Amino acid sequence: MSDPIRTVEVAGVQFAVVRCPLGGPPSARTLVLLHDSLGCITTWRDFPEELGKAVGCDVLVYDRQGYGRSDPFGPEPRDARYMHREADVLNALLEAEGITQAVLFGHSDGGTIALLAAAKYPQRIAAMITEGAHVFVEEVTLNGIRAAERQYATTGLRQRLMKHHGDRTDALFHAWARTWQAPFFRDWNITQEISAIHCPLLVLQGVDDEYGTEAQVDAIVSAVGDRALKYMIPGAAHTPHKEAPAITMELAAQFLRDGAGGRA
Repeated sequence: MSDPIRTVEVAGVQFAVVRCPLGGPPSARTLVLLHDSLGCITTWRDFPEELGKAVGCDVLVYDRQGYGRSDPFGPEPRDARYMHREADVLNALLEAEGITQAVLFGHSDGGTIALLAAAKYPQRIAAMITEGAHVFVEEVTLNGIRAAERQYATTGLRQRLMKHHGDRTDALFHAWARTWQAPFFRDWNITQEISAIHCPLLVLQGVDDEYGTEAQVDAIVSAVGDRALKYMIPGAAHTPHKEAPAITMELAAQFLRDGAGGRA
């Protein structure tokens, strides 16, 4: 992201935000990207700007609380509704930024948050793309998290994450890993809630996703109905926009230009 990072206050919390004016008309929708459970503005690299240029609309990217350059986590531990609260924060942030018609692109946790936001705030979400989103807990997800914990302890993963998150790295990593493995989270399931989504939806997932199976995609499409399209991306795991960037960009841009009601 080439534009400068600034802060926006929502409910007493300072959020790091980048908003790229890419020449979209004043009435155009704004593309809003939601990062994964270990990501932030900088981990997206140039993907947000490239997608914005491809579909001809402005872009907003932000760090959730506890990530990147936003304020640290609050004192309360995570519970099973932490992504529901993030959907409320997203809506408040869009309101603070004057965005009335958002097009969401959410990766992993960000995709789940996007689904919850679209279900709860349909008047503000015009279309949506998810990438590796989860709507229930699978054993493969837990196995992937356990593998990530081993990598965090024995490889350079922690140091790589610290380049983006600094001294909050341990807190965000363990918040993610421990919450998903907690007994209270085992029955987490939002498939019924997302049936309230009314906007067009493209559901992307890598064929080799180490954190979820195609059952996640099918559950989302089944819940949302004929407004949802699916695509399993060959040669990609949990992060298709990095592992298979060309096809991911092509699918997203085509959907936003055509399948989501025309120009984003």
